[in-house]
Amino acid sequence: MENVDLNKRLLIALVLSFVVMVGFSYLMPAKKGIHPLEANRSTAAAATAKPMTAKAPAAPAAPLSGASTPSAPGAVPSKTGTLAAIATVETAKYRLRFDRLGRIESVVLKEHKYRDKKGNPLELIDPAKTRPLEVRFADTALNEAAFKTPYRVSAAELNATTKAAELTLTQNLGKVTLSKILRFYPDGHYDLSVRSEPATTFFITTGHRPEADKSRYLIVRGVLVRDAKGVITTVEDGKAKEKVTIPDGTILSSFDRYYASLLYNFDKPFETVVSPDTGNDPLPFITVHGANAFHGYVGPKEWKLFSRLDKRLTDAIEFGWFTFLAKPFFRIMLAIYDFVGNWGWAIVIFTFLVKLVLFPLSYKGMMSMQKLKDLAPKMKEIKERYGDDPAKMNQQMMQLYKKHGANPMGGCLPMLLQIPVFFALYRVLLNADELQGAPWILWITDLSRQDPYFILPILMGVTMFVQQQLTPNSMTDPMQQKIFKWFPVIMTFFFLTFPSGLVLYWLTNNILTIAQQAYINRAYEKYKARLKAKTAQNG
Repeated sequence: MENVDLNKRLLIALVLSFVVMVGFSYLMPAKKGIHPLEANRSTAAAATAKPMTAKAPAAPAAPLSGASTPSAPGAVPSKTGTLAAIATVETAKYRLRFDRLGRIESVVLKEHKYRDKKGNPLELIDPAKTRPLEVRFADTALNEAAFKTPYRVSAAELNATTKAAELTLTQNLGKVTLSKILRFYPDGHYDLSVRSEPATTFFITTGHRPEADKSRYLIVRGVLVRDAKGVITTVEDGKAKEKVTIPDGTILSSFDRYYASLLYNFDKPFETVVSPDTGNDPLPFITVHGANAFHGYVGPKEWKLFSRLDKRLTDAIEFGWFTFLAKPFFRIMLAIYDFVGNWGWAIVIFTFLVKLVLFPLSYKGMMSMQKLKDLAPKMKEIKERYGDDPAKMNQQMMQLYKKHGANPMGGCLPMLLQIPVFFALYRVLLNADELQGAPWILWITDLSRQDPYFILPILMGVTMFVQQQLTPNSMTDPMQQKIFKWFPVIMTFFFLTFPSGLVLYWLTNNILTIAQQAYINRAYEKYKARLKAKTAQNG
């Protein structure tokens, strides 16, 4: 009967699925498109996308040297370059510069943990891509003029490191004057009031997503829009082939793994249009009819900061398919971190708590696997005797299970329950900005980066091997046995370059599983001894 090896086959399938999915995405990252998030989340289908209500702007004939040349909201810029900065803003979090077209051309993070590979302060904005706060007009003539006319500023230098400070950007386009009034705060967020006088239709963008993270892990990059009902739409890099319109957005975010450029307004929803950009990457614009006001932010996606600004803003932190689990998991880990003051120990303690919660199910499942292991010779005998009669073989197998209280599905449930748990934690430990620069002990000085000496991955492989030796094995297929034997080597190979925080979780989980299995093995031996004594008394 095929069910006898179901538990091990499931484990093989799960691990191989993980290896294929994560390994392939790391070695050969695929382009992705629009997809729904879990729970109360959905995606607006491109086929039913609401068309823009305003006329798309035409390409300006001769823009300022180095200016992006748009043909429509979301169009590919035809010319890029560096424009002289007209204003510099200092906050406690970053140094930000505006170019002559009133766009954010540079955001350099100040905190020491934000460094590029060369050790320099991290720059979030790619000057070759569409920049945050770029404005495009529905009127062709105005749009042409807008990319030829520099802005005037109220101050060339603005200090918002200790208290809020205000900056005004003004562009005179002849018949129309566009103004952006920004109030920056020390924590990096800002208020934005944008207005055209007289009123005309224009579009403002969060720009192309930050280009600070170059990793190839299984993560999402692109555009995120939250609507007034809390439904979240993500348009990933790679396949933004059609225009998508969300008429009642409350958050618009261009994001990568750790960083985001976003605008939000929970009191007055806004229309957002997401269009294809270079390489079918998404580029979003907000439609403005005359005037509107937003709150904005460019920087790392920090949970505590977003919660302090507005709890709903944490929806801009993307955790993928298992967000409904990942969010509460992260909150628990954050509470543990606030208590112990170390993210590494927070991961260890959280893993212990997960094991504790799942222990009753794991206990039943592992006891069932122990029984199946003892029954393996009898099951093999039934296979050999009734191999030509599957119906009879199944009948005999079920009688055997019933007689000895074994359940061939008993070990599946704990494994199935751990699938969403693992992948939710996978996304948390990959996406949480809080792990950047977070040390654990000794040589682990940054849980968001790989172990420099590969000690954790090797220990993980060793513990996986020990775990195999303790776990009951009812496999009779030689091929399955060989594959299962190589699991520790395969997993060690893939985890060599994974963030040490994720490897620490897996290592801790293995150690706890070893302890759990050893306990259950002893409990099963006692169970067999009692059963044997009872049988002897009855006999």
